[in-house]
Amino acid sequence: MKSSSLAEKNLDRLNELAEGFRTGKRSVRDYLGMIKTRFDEREPHVKAFLPEQTDRFERLQQEVENLESRYQEPGSRPPLYGIPVGVKDIFHVEGFPTCAGSRLPPEVLRGPEAVSVSFLKSAGAMVLGKTVTTEFAYFASGPTRNPHNPDHTPGGSSSGSAAAVAAGLCPLALGTQTIGSILRPASYCGVVGFKPSYGRISVEGVIPLALSVDHVGFFAADAESAVLAASVLCEGWSQRSELSRPVFGVPEGLYLKKTSEQGLNHFRQACSRLSKAGFRIRSVDMFEDFEDIARRHKTLVAAEAAQFHREWFRTYSGLYHEKTAELIRMGQNVDQDDLEACRASREKMRGEVMSVMDRYGLSAFLAPAAVGPAPPGIEYTGDPVMNLPWTHAGLPAMSLPSGITSEGLPVGLQVIGRWMDDETLLGLAQQIEGFISN
Repeated sequence: MKSSSLAEKNLDRLNELAEGFRTGKRSVRDYLGMIKTRFDEREPHVKAFLPEQTDRFERLQQEVENLESRYQEPGSRPPLYGIPVGVKDIFHVEGFPTCAGSRLPPEVLRGPEAVSVSFLKSAGAMVLGKTVTTEFAYFASGPTRNPHNPDHTPGGSSSGSAAAVAAGLCPLALGTQTIGSILRPASYCGVVGFKPSYGRISVEGVIPLALSVDHVGFFAADAESAVLAASVLCEGWSQRSELSRPVFGVPEGLYLKKTSEQGLNHFRQACSRLSKAGFRIRSVDMFEDFEDIARRHKTLVAAEAAQFHREWFRTYSGLYHEKTAELIRMGQNVDQDDLEACRASREKMRGEVMSVMDRYGLSAFLAPAAVGPAPPGIEYTGDPVMNLPWTHAGLPAMSLPSGITSEGLPVGLQVIGRWMDDETLLGLAQQIEGFISN
């Protein structure tokens, strides 16, 4: 099967759909019928969603009836009225089992509904279904394939959520990032991925990998849609005025050398297009201690994963994938002093990055969203190294589609903002997204 039959070229824009549903200019019922047609055509190949015991679309039609009964007047409808969303299967959702991509009994994993899911429901959204995740949001992959080419990975760990949006199966999907699990699959699948500042979206009700660096985020078609989703999900969201003369920094040095030749060339071209469009870009030497940053982050993830899984692993160790088990065993050997030092390094590094931004007058950083396009095969979900330092520092970051390779695979540009200034980051993304694609 050719990739073009799987990938949706004109993705559904969340903001446009939401406005149409709220005003009554578009029918939620008709849209669900279109989604069902896409689902029947694409989902058997993409495998973004977990199956349901009952009919998915009969359930959703009942939810539409409930919404119509509750919000009879268009003026009373909430911001995401009628929007179907995908939810990564480490989020607890009322009425759905949580398997977390694992073989552990679902009754062991159950918990109260995730705060982020409840926020979406309160805003009028409907859960289209649970999306595939790697086991416990680490590296053991699931069956999901890249909608642009099914012989390539969609990335991980939020593989199903990224692929679902890219295949046009839903306009919004929740994911998480502990290293690079939102921005990398967003880049591979050619959609927008947003990871907010640490703690800006609640992780309550989500099975953790490492609580000190777990972030809840999401996937959408474009930056304007991301603004709408963020306004519902982020604590204390406020509108900010657009920056008239933004300055972008490029972190030169060891970090940038982690990209592939193809990935680096694509990144340089995207920066060149922005420069020609009038945006100011400054090179900055960064992350001379990158290898130590990576070690601290990986140590932190392993130690906290071992702590959280202590009881489950003691009882069900034989059911864990070897990749996850290896992480947990590594974490069991981390002493408390090393763990505390790794935790402390997050704020220290955040302060260092912010100082660089102040010194050079930077509005945001630009970097590759991944080392290159999606690698072949689905067992390996790709290298998250380009996302690691920003996740460690807890800074807001997003991946914007920035072009297609000659092989037909998407590539993304990573944009990293200032601590707790997610609103400005999303505004900057809206300013540049039309200039970066090849």
